[in-house]
Amino acid sequence: MGYTFHGFAQDTPAIQSEVDTTFIKIGDQLKFKITVEVDSTDMVIFPEGQTFSPLETVEAFATDTTRKKDRITLLKTYALTQFDSGSYKLPAQRIEINGKGYFTDSLRINVATVPVDTTVQKMYDIKPLIQVEKINSGWWKVLIIVLGILAVVAGLLYWFVFRPKPLTEEEKVAQLPPYDRALLELKKLDNSKYLIQDEYKQYYSELTDIVRSYLDEDANISALESTTDELIDKLEMLKDAGELELDKDTINQFKNILKTADLVKFAKSKPPTNIALQDRKIVEQIVVKTHEAIPEPTLEELMAQEAFKEELAKKRQKKKWMIAGGAAIGAVVISAIVVINYFGAAQVWDTVTGNPTKALLDNEWVASSYGYPPISMETPEVLVRQKVEIPAEAKANIKELQSFMFNDEKSLLTIAATSTTFTQPAEPEFEKTIEQLLKSFEAKGAKNIITKQEEFVTISGVKGMKTYGSGKFKIPDSEELVKANYAILSFGGKGFQQQVLLTWQDEDTYAEEIINRVLSTIEVKTEV
Repeated sequence: MGYTFHGFAQDTPAIQSEVDTTFIKIGDQLKFKITVEVDSTDMVIFPEGQTFSPLETVEAFATDTTRKKDRITLLKTYALTQFDSGSYKLPAQRIEINGKGYFTDSLRINVATVPVDTTVQKMYDIKPLIQVEKINSGWWKVLIIVLGILAVVAGLLYWFVFRPKPLTEEEKVAQLPPYDRALLELKKLDNSKYLIQDEYKQYYSELTDIVRSYLDEDANISALESTTDELIDKLEMLKDAGELELDKDTINQFKNILKTADLVKFAKSKPPTNIALQDRKIVEQIVVKTHEAIPEPTLEELMAQEAFKEELAKKRQKKKWMIAGGAAIGAVVISAIVVINYFGAAQVWDTVTGNPTKALLDNEWVASSYGYPPISMETPEVLVRQKVEIPAEAKANIKELQSFMFNDEKSLLTIAATSTTFTQPAEPEFEKTIEQLLKSFEAKGAKNIITKQEEFVTISGVKGMKTYGSGKFKIPDSEELVKANYAILSFGGKGFQQQVLLTWQDEDTYAEEIINRVLSTIEVKTEV
């Protein structure tokens, strides 16, 4: 156990710090405790954030307070860890008491590797990076909505249009040949209660409609719209022409039945029941004799009938497909309206056309740390390590330079992180590095670069410098210049420097969202 102790007079603060161990394995935690004894009226502020670098703060526990008369003892405990082996310096920590700073001593912490039995588990080389095609994670929402609407429409079309439907009794009768249908309807008339209920008008109306419909369909006689005399004249003309072989008695019987029916329907006549039943039998004989008298159709007539049926079937099928096409177009229109109202026209269009920055924004983002001292941030793509050659004249001052970058040339979107450690514990010269970056913009064809500066503070409170502005940037493989923005974040201390470079095209709302999200997640370690 290591510790430091600062003793003072009774009326001055007493500060003690200690760790529970100075030796841990990779990923294990140690407890760093700071004890402060002060007057009960003193204001004490303990370290906050990542001030223990290169060790990482896992958790800062609540302060434990013990009171003794007019003095109080404050105990602050931190859980620290490290994921790389080596010997690390736990830096002195500043405790502020009534605005005055007091420091603990630094400590040496040893982190050991975890032994691996290579006789059981073989060791393999690190696999190289491979390019993986990214999927636009936002597209599936649109796709699900559209597919859902189309599925509903397809189901309705199948159920109401294409599904083979069981035929009703009326449809089955309608599909029968005219002769069979006429005989079936006459049998149904026998089972009716018209005569029992004294409904002779309804009885004779159906009786004559049956025979007229049969003659209209099977004998090609326009019987439905003809009067009694007109219909009889047509039958006699067909008989005389030899096109319908009916005897004179059959025609006369049919004429008498039609006249009786006219008297019943228009003069309210009421024949005896036996006459009505006899008329029903005569009508059936007329249907049978007419069917027998109709000449057999020729081959040409049969082929014409078959062609007509096929044409009729094609028209019905065409009608079904027209209904289906109209429904599909309607579904697409409705889907488009729903999607546009939900996501907005611009987002839908950019999703359909594959806007590159929107695709990046919708990606599954990656949170990672880059370089040493580390720069942590969330990005839509992993930043790839860059091979950077340190100039010969700078090798005397730069110990190590690590650079990572993502660059989309089409949208001018760049996210880069660079960590530099120096050979001497000197303060970084931000202005020189920023000037070199601006010159690199100009070397790539940028013009009219405007530069501004302001303070930048991370979420944990680490302060840095933000250099930002706009200019006319050149699109790669083109002479075209477009307005673009840039931001350079600079952090550092004695012996190191950290910088984040961001560029994006002006008025690209998706790129602006990406940049704002990156900026809100940047964290840096402030000590080597």
